[in-house]
Amino acid sequence: MATPERRHWRLIVEEHPQTGAMHMAIDRALMESCGTQAAPPTLRIYRWAPAAVSLGKGQPTTAADLDRCRAAGVDVVRRPTGGWAIFHTDELTYSVAAHGDEPAVAGPLLEAYRVLSDGLIAGLRHMGLAAELAPPPEPGEKHGLVACFEVPYNNEITVGNKKLMGSAQARSGRKLMQHGSLPLTGDLGRAADYLVFSDEAARETLRHRLRDHATTVAQATGHSISFAAAAKAIITGFGEVLDIALLPGALSPEEEQLAQSYLPQFAIVPATT
Repeated sequence: MATPERRHWRLIVEEHPQTGAMHMAIDRALMESCGTQAAPPTLRIYRWAPAAVSLGKGQPTTAADLDRCRAAGVDVVRRPTGGWAIFHTDELTYSVAAHGDEPAVAGPLLEAYRVLSDGLIAGLRHMGLAAELAPPPEPGEKHGLVACFEVPYNNEITVGNKKLMGSAQARSGRKLMQHGSLPLTGDLGRAADYLVFSDEAARETLRHRLRDHATTVAQATGHSISFAAAAKAIITGFGEVLDIALLPGALSPEEEQLAQSYLPQFAIVPATT
């Protein structure tokens, strides 16, 4: 009996870092092109330069300390998805864009989120990490948060009860986009340097919460894993769990133009200003 041919997705791995605002604009452009089936479902993997603070779609700009960010050469950008502030550096970021009829993401939002999370978990296990989905947080644990990695939420990915990966999803009609961050190395407490607090004691409290409740790939494995090696593992995990063939590709000229048109929506404080 013939085996059905695996569905084809486009794979875009960006070896050269770009600014946070450009990354958010590209993710939004892919949501449009893939979500209207002008392009195939796409897995994109990328990294950031310079470092950036990204704020959730509904998070006030005042959550970021714009003066500190400018002084440190850190971008501040708006995400097209919800959630709290994330400090992006020393990480791998992934995004998935697809039409709602794509079997891997068909159905309710949470169901699609879990399928994609299973692909990520499979990839993390290829890195030697015993990753799993987090249980629901304790009552009141989400109150007053300002940073995304303060506590693991239900259905986010943890290792040893510490948050490792956070993801967020956006939908508009049949258009879907999900992206998330995988910290590879470094001090997660650095995020506290670029947010606004009532006093320095509150800043230090967040710094310790981030270090206590979240982890990086290097901390969890005991050794460093390169961006290239982590990307390969994530790609393998997605292919296995979603039963898809990931074919290397690139943005089309139309997608590049669309991303440029979205760029002003996401740039808050470019580090060069």
